[in-house]
Amino acid sequence: MNANFASVLETVRDVRPDRLAVSHGDRSRTWAEFDERAARLAGHLAARGIGPGSRVAVGLYNGIEYLESVFAVLKLRAVPLNVNYRYRREELVALLGDSRAEAVVFDAALAERIGEARADLPRLGTFLQVNSDDAVPDWATGYEAAVTGAEPAPRQERGDDHWLMYTGGTTGRPKGVLVRHSWLFTVVCANGLLLLGEPFPQTLEELRAALERLGTDRDAMVCLPAPPLMHSTGMYTSFGALLAGGRVVYLPSTSYDPDELAATVQREQVDTVSIVGDVFARPLADALDAAEAAGRPYDLSSLRRMISVGVTWSADVKQRLLRHADMVCRDLVAASEGGPFAVMETRRGDPAVTARFRLVPGARVIDEDGVDVVPGSGQVGVLAAPADEHIRYDGDEAATAATFREFGGRRWVVPGDMAGLEADGTVVFHGRGSRVINTGGEKVYAEEVEQALLTHPAVADAMVVGAPDPRWGSRIVAVVALHPGARLTDAEARDHVGARLADHKRPRELVLVDELRRSPSGKADLNWARGIATSSQTPTE
Repeated sequence: MNANFASVLETVRDVRPDRLAVSHGDRSRTWAEFDERAARLAGHLAARGIGPGSRVAVGLYNGIEYLESVFAVLKLRAVPLNVNYRYRREELVALLGDSRAEAVVFDAALAERIGEARADLPRLGTFLQVNSDDAVPDWATGYEAAVTGAEPAPRQERGDDHWLMYTGGTTGRPKGVLVRHSWLFTVVCANGLLLLGEPFPQTLEELRAALERLGTDRDAMVCLPAPPLMHSTGMYTSFGALLAGGRVVYLPSTSYDPDELAATVQREQVDTVSIVGDVFARPLADALDAAEAAGRPYDLSSLRRMISVGVTWSADVKQRLLRHADMVCRDLVAASEGGPFAVMETRRGDPAVTARFRLVPGARVIDEDGVDVVPGSGQVGVLAAPADEHIRYDGDEAATAATFREFGGRRWVVPGDMAGLEADGTVVFHGRGSRVINTGGEKVYAEEVEQALLTHPAVADAMVVGAPDPRWGSRIVAVVALHPGARLTDAEARDHVGARLADHKRPRELVLVDELRRSPSGKADLNWARGIATSSQTPTE
């Protein structure tokens, strides 16, 4: 369907005006309130010159204001884009400059960093601060003041506009994945209407009919996205629930608390939870086991499905969770650039597996020439899925050509996820083949961390690799050679990187060696470095 996503959400609002759309702690918004506040925020932004094609950055924690901001931007036919709230000044300048952002909605916790970045971002002229409206910098406007002080922007005819989602991807700096709303609608439907057994709607009238079939006097889905909305998993599962006429529930805390998640599922009667692999699932299993052992088990009887994307979800953790909830564990391999590529569903009584999947219709495992890998051959290829003709990395044709490739007269997305095929068609997932380290759902480019380490006066040479980790999927390990007589501790290395890059990019472990192995041309021996990192077996923080 080519309808603009703002028009899609307005259609849901018209069918369900008095039902709750989003809840966050003790605050909620009905669909009518959600739409009204987004329209008023759109009115404020329009008065500041934001219109069709304008880029508006959103640097917020999960909550009502995040969804309102995105909805407001879409209403104006402008383009929202995600900002990682962990970013430091240099990272913010790079992202906001690359994206050509004209406005930013940010949490008060980011005010100092946004303020420091302003001087290097002349295009950025509108600043809206969420939280602490009584302590808003003189260069910004309080979010609530903007919403309550503006007239609602009127509805308008809209087209198949752009949607932009930044991802760490396969390059050093985040890249903006630029798509059309028609692509977004297809992806989001898979997270909502299709899960509920409804056919894919081709028009807004068909969407309205689907919502009425699902019932206007109840929530078709109550979804709790645990990952940050700044990542595609959190955003697309939120949109999926909203599109299906459901309600989205966010955790009150800004950091993950598994007991809070379990208590929220119980209190809000959540039926769908989205997570990012073991980094979320293992602590949740621990919390559920501990509560049961203490004689105060959580009531998870409402839970019907748990969805994970992008990080290893171990078989033993799935089984532990299934002891506490009679649900489907839906494990997906997908990327911001496209997919899904493969899926595995596990229910009570099923044998649970780790990194084993089934290809979704249309997806393939191919070699570098685009030829299908033969099942049972032992060959490792890369996952590929059909790609929309419009999707690309914004402003980077070289990266676009490397990831979106032509085979057999058709365009495919090949982000670099390596996999093999067993004789029965089972996909064996081997992870990303590039130097991107996926740690707890965050994509970290190894060379960026290496460059930060090399600015330390004690460091002569450095390699950064990912080592397997039971909780985070991969942990960042720095293999470092020091200058003669120099000293460097784990804490010093972490602090040095943390002063320059986001916290999730800090090495969890430091391994000191006399000399790093490199080829005569200077190319790093990454297999050796990974062996050193893996053998260290330092416990996870």
